[in-house]
Amino acid sequence: MPSDGQFIGDWKVGEQLAQNGRGMTWTDPSTATSSNGGNCYNCHQITKAEISYGTIGPSLYQYGKLRGVTDPAAPGSKAIVEYTWGKLWNAKATNACSDMPRFGHNKLLDEAQLKNLMALLLDPKSPVNQ
Repeated sequence: MPSDGQFIGDWKVGEQLAQNGRGMTWTDPSTATSSNGGNCYNCHQITKAEISYGTIGPSLYQYGKLRGVTDPAAPGSKAIVEYTWGKLWNAKATNACSDMPRFGHNKLLDEAQLKNLMALLLDPKSPVNQ
């Protein structure tokens, strides 16, 4: 779980991160000064507007809406918020055969980046939930 107990960041930053395919693929010096992207579109549909996306993972379109999350901070949303955090942190903890990267566990993304992805998935104002 997040070190400060806060799960949700900024969905706008999360959207940029999800669309960013950069990470762990280049050996040039610039990789030391730039952070990894989530590359989420490579495996998932994120919004209805996307015309090109991978199908290895399930669609994330309306992720929070379909799970009844109207306010990620509400007590009734706790289970899905914690599940989603766990899936992003270490997908293999709940499914050993998952193709999803272990973003937090392997330090591919930091806590702030994961919080921004959480906001993208769960914030009702996010394009994911429109």
